[in-house]
Amino acid sequence: MNAVVVYGATGHTGRFVVEELLRQDLQPVVSGRNQAALESAWPALEIRPAAVDDPRALDQALKNAAAIINCAGPFAATADPMIDAAGKAGIPYVDVAAEIEANVSTYARHSATPVVPAMAFYGGLGDLLATAALGERTTADEVHVAYGLTSWHPTPGTRAAGQVSHDRRNGRRLRFADGALQYHDDKPALEDWAFPEPLGRRRVIPEFTMADVVTIPSHLAVPEVRTYMTVEAAGDLANSDTPAPMAVDELGRSDQAFVVDVRIRIGGEERRATARGQDIYAISAPLAVGAVRRILAGETRSTGVASAGAMFDAVEFLNDLPLTLDLP
Repeated sequence: MNAVVVYGATGHTGRFVVEELLRQDLQPVVSGRNQAALESAWPALEIRPAAVDDPRALDQALKNAAAIINCAGPFAATADPMIDAAGKAGIPYVDVAAEIEANVSTYARHSATPVVPAMAFYGGLGDLLATAALGERTTADEVHVAYGLTSWHPTPGTRAAGQVSHDRRNGRRLRFADGALQYHDDKPALEDWAFPEPLGRRRVIPEFTMADVVTIPSHLAVPEVRTYMTVEAAGDLANSDTPAPMAVDELGRSDQAFVVDVRIRIGGEERRATARGQDIYAISAPLAVGAVRRILAGETRSTGVASAGAMFDAVEFLNDLPLTLDLP
């Protein structure tokens, strides 16, 4: 059986992932805690309910599967049990975690099978862009990843994961400097960032730290990685009244537009890579499914736990995504 188990298949991103597997002629098996919700959402697919605190049920959910994509946050609770189950089953594990501490924990693990965390809009896409911009180089002085989002309507899962991260940090902020993650209490400042069109110059919050500060330095020697977020998107996220995403097209995507702009400094040289697209949750699906498809086809450059940029040919992967790209 060459089924790919999607854990968290009734969530917003999980639904996109299941649809993407079907689009790429891969066989999804849907899993999660709530059997009734799974049956309602995916009546035509095989359903394997399991709770993350039930190892026996997880073993059954992964029986004879080819791979697992974990879309169920908070990943602080789900990643370790799912990776353990995948390891017992001898299959690859991919997740869409944007939780920095959960990603750090995953990278600290050892695995005999491929494990690719943060294979999503946050973490995976920025890492691929930075890797593509560097080409054959594996070192740089600074990497800056600016997220230009026209809006951010967070899902309930995003809000839950964000609260977990906030609580784990006791409200402190994070930066990656001098080659390490650093917690701090500095107040956020504002800067201008000149995004490519269609966004143009926007106000951003520097050190709005996302999973790229884990994925990029996991395989590139970069002492400083900074991520930035447009003020509009950060405001949406902070507002508890901001509704969840609403579909505006036949693919289920929202009207959210994004630009991810990566700038890398190497001495006096700057390299830049940019991606434009629609809906940060929707784009996570071809990222995660593309990772599984390449692993199963043996199209990998690393083993064990590795980021997107270390595991795959970054330029080839990016060119296969529904994005408008500007690469060096």
